[in-house]
Amino acid sequence: MVIPLLLTSITGCIYQFMDILGRGESLDWLLDIHKGNFGIIDLESIYPFFNALGILILSITGVLLWFKIKFRTGRNHSN
Repeated sequence: MVIPLLLTSITGCIYQFMDILGRGESLDWLLDIHKGNFGIIDLESIYPFFNALGILILSITGVLLWFKIKFRTGRNHSN
């Protein structure tokens, strides 16, 4: 789940940085990877859903872990 998110953020940052420098046109292949087109495997139609699902699940589990740790530390101090 983390791989699509990392790939999208890294390729997006690199492409944006190179576009600011005026060299974005030469990195169209990087933009294809950013969108989910991996040559033979073309996931452009479902790749955004993978990213959205990954962010949603990671956010929910992170909040649940945060509340669980907060609840445990609060309970330990009351003893």
